[in-house]
Order: sequence, then C-alpha cells, then structure tokens
Amino acid sequence: MNKEQVIETLKKVKEISPKRNFTQSYDLIINLKDLDLKKPEQTVNTYVTLHYGRGKTCKICAIVGPELMSSAKEICDFTISTDDFAKYTTKKDIRKLANSYDFFIAQATVMPNLAKVFGRVFGPKGKMPNPKAGCVVPPNANLKPLYDKLQKTIKIQTKNDPIVQAAVGTEAMKDEEVIDNIMATYDTLIHQLPSGKDNIKRIFIKTSMGKAVEVGKGKEESADDKEKTEKKKSKKKAAKADEAKTEETPAEKEEKKTKAPKK
Repeated sequence: MNKEQVIETLKKVKEISPKRNFTQSYDLIINLKDLDLKKPEQTVNTYVTLHYGRGKTCKICAIVGPELMSSAKEICDFTISTDDFAKYTTKKDIRKLANSYDFFIAQATVMPNLAKVFGRVFGPKGKMPNPKAGCVVPPNANLKPLYDKLQKTIKIQTKNDPIVQAAVGTEAMKDEEVIDNIMATYDTLIHQLPSGKDNIKRIFIKTSMGKAVEVGKGKEESADDKEKTEKKKSKKKAAKADEAKTEETPAEKEEKKTKAPKK
C-alpha cells in the first residue's frame, strides 16, 4: 500500500458514503494471511500514536492510590480510588465502567488489587491498563503528558480472526490528516508482523455507515490489462454463441417427439 493508493481510495469512499446527520469515523480494515494466531508471536497487540489524533476525544479513567488522587482528579475524566473498589461488586457494574472509557490508567502499586476486582471484565474487553501504552504509572507520575498522548493513541490487535480494524479519523478532519493516520497505522502494523508486508492480504477503508472500498482497486486498467480483459470477454461470447447453436429450440424438440417410433 502506498500513499497515492490511499488518496484515491479515500476519495472513492467519500463519493459513495451516504450523508449522515452525525460525523462519521473512517475505519481502516486490514485482512492478514499466513498467520497462526494460536502462536503469541504471530498475533498483533500494540498501540499507534497518531500524528493528528482520532478526531474524537478519548475518555480516560484513572485508578490510583492516595499519592496520585489529587492529580488524577484534576487531569482525567474519572477517578477511582482503592477505597472505591468495594462499590464494584457485580459484572454489570464493571462492564458499564469498561464501556464508558477508552483507556484506563493505573498506579502500579494498585495493579494486583485492580486485577482481582476488575480483571474478569477488563481482560476480555482489552481494557486492562497496559504498560505498552504507558498506562501503568509510578506513584509520582506526571499524568498530563500521558493523558495528552492517549488522546492520539489507537489500539490495533488481532483477536479470533486474522484481521485488524481501527478508527483512524473522522469526516471533520482534513484528508491529509486522515491519510497520514492511515499510513502511520499501516507502517506500525507491518513492523509487528513476522513477514511484514507479505502478511498483508487486503486493505479496506470505510466510513462508519458506508461500504468498504479496497485500497489499490480503484486504478484504471493498463493497456495490456485491457487487452487481456477484452480477449476474455470475446472467448466468453464465442462460447455462449456455440452453446446457443447446439441447443435445440422448443419447436425442434417437439418435432423429434412426433417423429420418434412408437414402442
């Protein structure tokens, strides 16, 4: 995939996507091949820091001890202290919390208890505070740079199928910003794959409610390709003509019946 292909595909996506009364996201979908997802080293689970952000504000929750409580309340969208853990007694409550925030920051010293209380829901949903994203912090951490960085961070991962899908921008963003985000995500991904570009099968771009358009399929055919296509069409036409010649008409079939000897 190259930048020119992305430019052409994004243009096509914008042409065919129906207008909505809300700002749609642009999704990048990448189908992978020749991977055994049962092997951890062949799975994808990483983060991309986009140059221009996702076009939407991320909601971030901090789960901290007393050392970071004041800072977390000032900077993050919601804060949970270790004393609040007793409030989350059911999976329903924890699931609601997990669905309400894009990222969870945790003070390193509270991680063992956090895992006991929230891990059963956060784990399967991919919401556990992740050191790869810088979300597990020491008690003296400055949370503001991390909060700002997470506003531009997306997660890319494979789950049960060899496919990666991520929101890489919105209709409100400039085309060049969305294109830059797409290229940054693609470049990060190929460096996570065992065979790099050879593990890429097909790439698509779509809006939230629009149809997916495959990258690299919108180009005009070359002269040689056109000639090959025309030859194939001619062969198909000739084959159909031959079939039509050999096929009996209803009148011919009826005539044969009348001439057939009676037993």
